[in-house]
Amino acid sequence: MSSEEILFEAEESMEKAVDHLRMELRGIRTGRANPGLVENIRVDYYGSPTPLKQIANIGVPEPAMLVVKPFDPGSAGDIEKAILASNIGITPNSDGKVIRLAIPPLSEERRKQLVKLSKDYAEAQRVALRNIRRDANRKVDALKKDGALPEDDAKRDKEEIEELTKKFVKSVDEVLGEKSKELLD
Repeated sequence: MSSEEILFEAEESMEKAVDHLRMELRGIRTGRANPGLVENIRVDYYGSPTPLKQIANIGVPEPAMLVVKPFDPGSAGDIEKAILASNIGITPNSDGKVIRLAIPPLSEERRKQLVKLSKDYAEAQRVALRNIRRDANRKVDALKKDGALPEDDAKRDKEEIEELTKKFVKSVDEVLGEKSKELLD
């Protein structure tokens, strides 16, 4: 493996870590209706856990309401059960064909708990970024030890890995800042 491949692999892994954080934070409820809140809930659909977005349309007809319209009306009961089991704090209201989710306003205390949860998710991704940095540095060290990479190039590669890490930690902080602002507004 060349040093360019190591850097490329590290950058790709770091991008995935930031994307994973965005996906996790999308599932945290704010005061407004957002399809991201329920789209990844797993529904037991004919025996296999399937993301809700694959078996239903999710709409936002008004700021405090989500509407879930299953493609197969027979799966409405399974969708309701999955939403209740997901612990998002919303009780589904179904007429058999369409499931309505009224989004209640958040209390100040609950907002602070959600910000803390968001920070925990962000910290987990920062740890993942540092682990990716460590692994990439070990690969560079192995190349240097094997004589496949001169010492100057190894030092430059490690500096590039460090810059990548700083860039993606900053991205994690920005994503967290946006979510925190959204929760506290």
